[in-house]
Amino acid sequence: MARRKKTSTADELLELVAMLPWWAGVLLALGSYFVLHTIASQPVVVPTQPGQMGSMVTQSIWRSLATVGQYFLPFICLLGAATSAWRRRERKNLVTDVTRSKAIDALDGMSWREFEMLVGEGFRLQGYQVLETGGGGADGGVDLVLTKPGMSGGEKFFVQCKHWRAYKVGVDVVRELYGVMAAKGATGGFVVTSGRFTEEAISFASGRNVTLVDGPKLHGLLRQAQSGAERSPSQKPVVSVTHSPAPSVQSLSCPLCKNSMVRRTAKRGANAGNEFWGCTGYPTCRGTRPIN
Repeated sequence: MARRKKTSTADELLELVAMLPWWAGVLLALGSYFVLHTIASQPVVVPTQPGQMGSMVTQSIWRSLATVGQYFLPFICLLGAATSAWRRRERKNLVTDVTRSKAIDALDGMSWREFEMLVGEGFRLQGYQVLETGGGGADGGVDLVLTKPGMSGGEKFFVQCKHWRAYKVGVDVVRELYGVMAAKGATGGFVVTSGRFTEEAISFASGRNVTLVDGPKLHGLLRQAQSGAERSPSQKPVVSVTHSPAPSVQSLSCPLCKNSMVRRTAKRGANAGNEFWGCTGYPTCRGTRPIN
């Protein structure tokens, strides 16, 4: 099933606003109304000299556009805010339904869009900021981009969602995501499926910054994340969905500042795409170690 195609600029604007928190859409609606209303309320200056005719025509055009836009643009923003609030509620309901269900196949009855929303909400519960890219469709592409407040260097993670019921996710999917990570400089990535992974996919992901999350693991992580979200901040457990260094990295320390190190991927230069150990204090400290 392909994603719904945008048919107009208004559709694209509505979808853009819907990606924001609902309150941001409301603020955009208020701001756009006041700005455009101010322009629409300005009187047209009657030209007193022949050379000012062009300026009067330009003012008239802008005033006419602002007169219509002062109602149209806020309406689109408010509609986007309502869509954002509805999607937020739908995501929470999806998580609640899955976590309360004891059936192993609780994920199979979802559409690919619902599955993507469920996965995004799961990462939000982990403390990530989630951007739904809106690209890639039901097959292929990066579906979610994750960032986490406080992470050094503005690190980002890519997520590819595969809602496959009858087939195992193969190594080609994991290779595809790993290639996009290297090309765009992502710190790590997740491939999330409602099914299972092949042995080749598991073997390829091993030792790389790609985490494979199958159906049972996703079900368990959602339960743990929601349970933690319902507790007070001091009671919340640490959930193991986030990337953690390989066991060998625990004994590694930065050669410059002695801080711990994490696996990174070079973004540019002769070593672009290659992995290395980088200091967690980056960009303040640029200590590195090769991966043997």
